[in-house]
Amino acid sequence: MNLHVLKPKPLVGRDGKPLINPAVIEHERERRHSVENRIADRITAFSGSMLFVYIHIAWFSLWIGLGVESYPYGLLTMIVSLEAIFLSTFVMISQNRADAKREVLSNQQWGMVQEEDGQNVELLRISNEILALTKAVHEATALHGNGAAAPSIDASTQRDTTSS
Repeated sequence: MNLHVLKPKPLVGRDGKPLINPAVIEHERERRHSVENRIADRITAFSGSMLFVYIHIAWFSLWIGLGVESYPYGLLTMIVSLEAIFLSTFVMISQNRADAKREVLSNQQWGMVQEEDGQNVELLRISNEILALTKAVHEATALHGNGAAAPSIDASTQRDTTSS
């Protein structure tokens, strides 16, 4: 008997490609815990497809062509109006979802910017220290090259030779 370890399916975006951003992956995992979110996602995905359009073309054509009701099609109008109300709600849910995802991404990017800013400040501090040391070495070698005694860079390492 061959036992397969069930691997969780990778989370995919609307384009069907696997998600790679860790912040978005975590956001999707949290979102999928809610049954309402999963239902809204499926309805929104279906209602935004061409299959949805083709079904409606066929439905309206058959309704009118078979003479289910006479003109001005009051029942059809009411059904379509109710459908539009619900679909607009699902569109708003989808927009809220997209806004939440954009917020997750912007928060992650802002955190990265803050981290990079801290790194830049540290690099500037180190660069200024290197510049100061380079100037000190240059001054020491310039004085030594002119025949003058090279000054000590660190006064704490000098020994007082006059007291011995």
